[in-house]
Amino acid sequence: VQLQASGGGLVQAGGSLTLSCAAPRVSLENYVMSWFRQAPGKGREGVSCISASGDRSYYSDSVKGRFTVSRDNAKNTVSLQIHSLEPEDTAVYYCAAVWGSWSVASVLFDYGMDYWGKGTQVTVSS
Repeated sequence: VQLQASGGGLVQAGGSLTLSCAAPRVSLENYVMSWFRQAPGKGREGVSCISASGDRSYYSDSVKGRFTVSRDNAKNTVSLQIHSLEPEDTAVYYCAAVWGSWSVASVLFDYGMDYWGKGTQVTVSS
């Protein structure tokens, strides 16, 4: 496992969480970093990505306005702030990396990732 996602947990609807993705053995500064999630019984969904430099980001319509992705290349970490959590956000959240400066294709079409994390569970109670 090259990436490690953490920060998940059980939270009430309307609450907030911050997920983190670390890479102990890989330098992430030349990778577009993405977040995916997979809800029970559903396929994997790409929800956000951030450019290698951190100057551009993408959000799926389902999370736009509630999720904020950021990165700290000096600390080799990527974060996903989640606000106004909804029960529909319940899922395992994964971070993933694809080589390059910027691309939304990999998160939109879920292909070509170079590294994946193990995932962290987010459960939202109503």
